[in-house]
Amino acid sequence: QDALLPHVEQGTLYLIGATTENPSFQVVPALLSRMLLVRLTYLSRPDVLALIGRAVATLGNTQLDEDAAGFLADYANGDGRSALMLLDIAWQSAPVDAQANRHITVGLLEQLAQQNRLNYDRQGDEHYDHASAFQKSLRGGDADAAIYWLAKMIVGGEDPRFIARRLIVTAAEDVGNAAPFALTLALNAAEAAERLGWPEARIPLAQAVIYIAKARKSNQAIVAIDRAMADISRHGKSFPVPMHLRDSHYKDAKEQYGHGVGYLYSHEHPDTPQAFLPDELAGTVYVDPLPEA
Repeated sequence: QDALLPHVEQGTLYLIGATTENPSFQVVPALLSRMLLVRLTYLSRPDVLALIGRAVATLGNTQLDEDAAGFLADYANGDGRSALMLLDIAWQSAPVDAQANRHITVGLLEQLAQQNRLNYDRQGDEHYDHASAFQKSLRGGDADAAIYWLAKMIVGGEDPRFIARRLIVTAAEDVGNAAPFALTLALNAAEAAERLGWPEARIPLAQAVIYIAKARKSNQAIVAIDRAMADISRHGKSFPVPMHLRDSHYKDAKEQYGHGVGYLYSHEHPDTPQAFLPDELAGTVYVDPLPEA
């Protein structure tokens, strides 16, 4: 792709490209920055019906029932090529009368169509968009929406392990200690799904989806760990372990180096306050309280 850059910049080459992949991932940034990106979207149902109508008129001597046209539009699911392909197969399969007329019925189309077209791919944008919608529905507490996106991923042939990972992450990130059993259930559902495989794997996954969606929510864990990591990695707050907290199990650790001196065993001194953060971070709060039930 880099070889195209000077020619595009000089105007000696007009570059027109088309791809089913995400250009942000598949086209190098230098080339992409010199191009106008036009995003093509799925056709609406009326658009597909209009496309079918023009195709039937072009074929000539062809009768397409109204319900058959509707079936084609639904089958296409926004992909005009799919509608035209099935129409072409049906036209070739339809009986021909004495006047060379062909009659395409919904029954014929149902026989020829394996299943409805599904806008889903396991590697591209649809894969990540569906995972995003799935996780946001869980976070937002909409069990019906979460079940729908789960079903669409299943029908699309998604790997159950990928779905299970999304459940586990959501249980820890968005439910957390507000309902800690959610993580246990997500892990159990992941194991059950791996043992069962499709189609039975859908059942434990659905069980976990419903529970996680309806559970109380708290992002306490991810907020706390991200705050602490930001302090260490971005804000320069990486401090040594205080002497009283250092390991003192080896010879001379306490007597010679002072490791562990001043530490009180918490079980024997539960009411005695001690500092566990470095002095420079005294009073720092990383963990927010859980939301009210």
